[in-house]
Amino acid sequence: MQLQNKLDSATSFVDAGNAYKKADPQEAINCLNQAIDIYTDMGRFTIAAKHHITIAEIYESELVDIEKAIAHYEQAADYYKGEESNSSANKCLLKVGHYSAQLEQYQKAIEIYEQVAMSTMDNPLLKYNAKEYFFKASLCHFIVDELNAKLAIEKYEEMFPAFSDSRELKLLKKLLEAHEEQNSEAFTEAVKEFDSVSRLDQWLTTMLLRIKKTIQGDAGDLK
Repeated sequence: MQLQNKLDSATSFVDAGNAYKKADPQEAINCLNQAIDIYTDMGRFTIAAKHHITIAEIYESELVDIEKAIAHYEQAADYYKGEESNSSANKCLLKVGHYSAQLEQYQKAIEIYEQVAMSTMDNPLLKYNAKEYFFKASLCHFIVDELNAKLAIEKYEEMFPAFSDSRELKLLKKLLEAHEEQNSEAFTEAVKEFDSVSRLDQWLTTMLLRIKKTIQGDAGDLK
């Protein structure tokens, strides 16, 4: 009977959390945290992970507290890993990598992108995505240090030969060359050429602008 009571209370907390989402996001988070406590107590970590994601999304969109969103995505990833739901864990980790880089926590972002790339490159269905994650890790390296980026790119090519033929790698090599020559125009040209085939999203645009700003006398745009 007690088990049923616990489940009923957890469900009530989740329902309340969903009802409060828009009107009172903080109260929604309080309710969902109480549900999570019950589910983890019962060993139901996959359900707990799902509610951590909901909380992370409330922090992302309603309360705009990215640090807290990251913490909940990390917790969800840990629970998924513990249940061996690796693809669900990776989805959460990619969110952590995305936001860590935005917050200039590049080392953390690099570790996550490398970890997810390595876990996907041996999977025939997912390996196509690995080059994207190695690309993102390379950009984070590049923002920190040009030499680091070169060394990282060589390492990624060895680990994942398919990366060598990718448009992403060709772009990185052109950007490194432009950066070495402190040539803003060549940098912008390479980005435009890439963008004409594969549209750059907001995250990539932000990272590329941060790299470009390290070229002396740069105006700080990609036009």
